[in-house]
Amino acid sequence: MRLLQPDPAAALLGLRAMKTVASATGTMSPVRRTLLDAARRVILKVDADIDALAPITPAEFAAGFPSPELREQFTNGMLVMALSDGVPARKMVAEVEAFARAIGVSTPALADLRLLAERHMTIFKIDFLRRSQIADIMKNQLEQKGPLGLAKAVLTMRGVMEDPALAARYRAWKDLPEGTLGRSLVEFYAKNGFSLPGERKGFPEAGLYHDLCHVLGGYGTDPEGEVQVAAFTAGFKQKTPIFIVLFAVLVFSAGVNMRPTKEDFTTVGVLGKPGMAERMFAAMERGSHVNQDLSDKWDYWAVAALPLDEVRRRLNVVPAA
Repeated sequence: MRLLQPDPAAALLGLRAMKTVASATGTMSPVRRTLLDAARRVILKVDADIDALAPITPAEFAAGFPSPELREQFTNGMLVMALSDGVPARKMVAEVEAFARAIGVSTPALADLRLLAERHMTIFKIDFLRRSQIADIMKNQLEQKGPLGLAKAVLTMRGVMEDPALAARYRAWKDLPEGTLGRSLVEFYAKNGFSLPGERKGFPEAGLYHDLCHVLGGYGTDPEGEVQVAAFTAGFKQKTPIFIVLFAVLVFSAGVNMRPTKEDFTTVGVLGKPGMAERMFAAMERGSHVNQDLSDKWDYWAVAALPLDEVRRRLNVVPAA
């Protein structure tokens, strides 16, 4: 999932459409304005006064927007815009739907956005999560470990049981040389008070790539870091990458808890923090250079004993901007 730069004419049309969405309920919020300006400078690269931009209808937008490969990107941008400052109003969702329909884009995320705006929370979460990275993790866990392995992973994650043999395999990584990928992960877990796979509340092995991306990318575990690691992952993820971005935006900018665990920490408006949107875009660009989909059965055991810098080199994890 690489962010493409449109030509200046299309970029200006897109900027006007994004502003129309952001202003759907009247005054544009400071968070959405900050996000819009970051997109203008970093992705669209157009010199325009946001406050002076005229609104645009979906028909006008579609008539002047000739680039098929950018239509999905603009729709994804509108989805993020709608979720960037709390749960969106129905009117804002209707604007996103109208623009997407005008340019011929249909995505399940639009239907989920409407369910959220209408406060059908249970149906929304079920439908969203079945398309998200959480479902991919469970599917991969099933394929790699079988039904019993999946059941044990879920019960361990929920804190119901533990798997001492599995936990021991990962604890052994602390004996690897300093600076290796495996030892760096164990140190990352100890620093943040996280449980290893096999320990109570430890995440399934098929989802360990998420925390390894924290280590590989050098991203923190605060809301800003979680949004960046989600964007980094979306950069290399081959299947429905927008859902992992939306997952993080929902939790940390819309204030909606989407986690499959009992943890319920959320924030609102993180994308409005100075420089945050720019860091999200940079993380996605960085992730797009990674040469394999780490979320799809990546064999991290094969490189756990290697120096972290060597693993980055092999995966083409470029230095952070």
